[in-house]
Amino acid sequence: MSEKNNTGTVSCGPGKYSEQIRRIILTVSLSFIAQFLLLLYPSSVFCQDSTKSIEIYGAASMDAGYNFNSIDPAWFDMMRPTKLPAYEGQFGPSGNTYFGVRQSKFGVKTSYPTSMGILKTRFDIDMVGFGKDAGQTTIHLVNAYGELGKFLVGQTASAFMDMDVFPVTMEYWGPSSRNFMFNIQIRYTPINNKTDRFSIAVEKPGATADGGDDATISGLAETKGVFRFPNLSGNYRHNISWGYVQTGFMLKSLQWITVPGTGYLDLSGRTVGWGFNLSTVVNATDRIKFKFQGVGGKAIGNYFADVLPDIGVKSNPGDPLKPVVGEALPVWGFFLFTEIAWTKILFSSIGYSMEEVKNSDLQAPSAVRLGQYGVANLFARLKPDWLVGIEYQYGRRDNFQDGFHSTGNKIQFTTKINFSSKF
Repeated sequence: MSEKNNTGTVSCGPGKYSEQIRRIILTVSLSFIAQFLLLLYPSSVFCQDSTKSIEIYGAASMDAGYNFNSIDPAWFDMMRPTKLPAYEGQFGPSGNTYFGVRQSKFGVKTSYPTSMGILKTRFDIDMVGFGKDAGQTTIHLVNAYGELGKFLVGQTASAFMDMDVFPVTMEYWGPSSRNFMFNIQIRYTPINNKTDRFSIAVEKPGATADGGDDATISGLAETKGVFRFPNLSGNYRHNISWGYVQTGFMLKSLQWITVPGTGYLDLSGRTVGWGFNLSTVVNATDRIKFKFQGVGGKAIGNYFADVLPDIGVKSNPGDPLKPVVGEALPVWGFFLFTEIAWTKILFSSIGYSMEEVKNSDLQAPSAVRLGQYGVANLFARLKPDWLVGIEYQYGRRDNFQDGFHSTGNKIQFTTKINFSSKF
């Protein structure tokens, strides 16, 4: 799903028009790039060598729904427990209808034989704004990588992730606790056969921090994160007749340094983050499938779909030169979903997810402590590439210390038409 709340706000300044022009130019440029790639692969080449190919694929998707409760307007069409109100009335009145096309996507895949094996590339985007574009319908890079033999270089799903365990939902974000990060990486897969697969990768480092409730702590604003080493990630999968079992791991170095000369306090520190991921898909019958994932560790909150903080601020009594220290926050979560094929046309997903962080003592009383998520849906495959469906979504946020909690309830309708052409 997407990220822009188009709820009637109109901006007529020159910056708005410049942004619109920039997006139009970028969209047109992508179209020309796709056409140029096709010119590089004349049809006669494909007739001679079936291992050379270009595939253009994507989906035109439209979502419409109703928020029975309020949620952060930047995440109006997603169910993220951390984006539910932290206090009464934070996001205005309940009861809002929304429409969006942000799950629409476009991509190009290529395959080309070389003396070292088949070179595969993939580039795709959706329309879900992140960061400063949160709440907007805008171009968002998902995959951009090349793969040759046992090596992969570029941006794709983290080696800590298991894409196959994700349940089928209409809601873009999915279970709040799922391990979800598309990251820039160099990956090596020495084992990949019908029974076993093992991958290891170095990834772009990063982290999230919660500065606590006291913005007046001297030196805190002048303390900045430093990432001297890449993250180390990997996974091992074993396929079985009834499905598979996969384990994943994450190791990361985190450091923060108070800029010299900005005060008499030095809040610098460092820690090591680590995490594990256990997932399985069980094909119980031809029509019923169970999907489970459990994730836990320290300072890995930014690898959760509904991001939790990696580092929190902790009091350090007895040391006047360092009254607070950073602490790697323990986090864990799980989800369990059942997928049912009622007929050849109708199928459903139903399940529950939970994520929890052990807060540090100087986090705000309203900081998120626990997030819960639930979904039940019914899809219909009207044509091989045409899906429609309806989904109920539930979320709950529990705060750290103030006793407040908020809930979210949504109904969403989705229609999605996939397309693909191979040359």
